[in-house]
Amino acid sequence: MDHYVDIDVQPDPEFPAHQLMSALYAKLHRALVLRQGAGAGIGVSFPGFDAQGTYLGTRLRLHGTLAALAELLESDWLTGMRDHVALTPPRPVPPDTGHRLVKRVQVKSSPERLRRRLMRRHGFDEREACERIPDKLAQRTNLPFVALRSMSTGQPFMLFIEHGPVQPGAVAGGFNAYGLSQGATIPWF
Repeated sequence: MDHYVDIDVQPDPEFPAHQLMSALYAKLHRALVLRQGAGAGIGVSFPGFDAQGTYLGTRLRLHGTLAALAELLESDWLTGMRDHVALTPPRPVPPDTGHRLVKRVQVKSSPERLRRRLMRRHGFDEREACERIPDKLAQRTNLPFVALRSMSTGQPFMLFIEHGPVQPGAVAGGFNAYGLSQGATIPWF
């Protein structure tokens, strides 16, 4: 991860910034899914995220090798978004930067959904499912998120994103089709 590209969501009177960021991220996800077989090797971060709230900011930073970023930028993945974003060419990562883990956090916030799944998969009736999954098991988070739609089921969901603490050294590893990792870090500056 020696290069990066910044993509800034531009102010728009018709669409709020968080909605444009969600649309941009959905397009990036589709592009990374198509590239995944070739090993996309691209990580993401949100330099303007609000650590105390649910706002990711207006900047999406892509991290990767110069070749991986150039290949992504040469594709047409930004079609329909070009009027809403400004992007930089790939640039080298500044020397002596910290590193940070940026990962997905899945929250089990809907006991009703979990009960329906339990009933469907294991044949429990509603009473048994309520006993096994009480309302008090609902989890909440204040992590920032993007609103997406599942490519397989079409269902909307929130992808919660956690930026871990800044650390001095890089940790190598792979990135998924969301540009996130459970162990690999990205440069943080």
